[in-house]
Amino acid sequence: MARKFITYFDKEGEYYTDELILVVKDKLDLAENIKHIVIASATGESALKLADAVGDRVKIINVTHHYGFSGENESDISDEMIQKLEAEGIVTLFGLHAFSGAARGVTNKYGGYSPLDVVADTFRMFSHGIKVAAEISIMAADAGLIPAGEEIIAIGGRGHGVDSAVILTPVNAKNLFDMKIHEIIAMPRD
Repeated sequence: MARKFITYFDKEGEYYTDELILVVKDKLDLAENIKHIVIASATGESALKLADAVGDRVKIINVTHHYGFSGENESDISDEMIQKLEAEGIVTLFGLHAFSGAARGVTNKYGGYSPLDVVADTFRMFSHGIKVAAEISIMAADAGLIPAGEEIIAIGGRGHGVDSAVILTPVNAKNLFDMKIHEIIAMPRD
């Protein structure tokens, strides 16, 4: 048995990014087996802050929106930021959202819901950031950037900044229901 603590923020949002990164750094100091962190950072700012805090003890993968998310043929992250992240050893993944992707195009056109909408909404019952953390871990595993089956830290949020972090064992998308969330490190309470 182990007694562990969860950090709860008052509400979701970018105001907790710096605090969340400190909490993750503290957890990383205690978790010897963690070798990878995936972080959702559309602009790369949160990923850069994370790298400044934890150094090169772990491999950091930044997951940003796919091209076209905010506007046709547009990227939410600048080429300059990608270069800064690469200089820190951070790989940036552009990819379709694991819980929506092309299925969102179908539901936008024809209505209805995808089974993945139910999965996403179930994770959102904890927090939007927990949903994002689970989703980006699948995306990174499917891209071959993290190993499926090995515990990692996954960090997410909503919109800007990050407010949720978990220790989980990622899976490839085809094995969605084999994902294991081992610990919630931090999340918004409301």
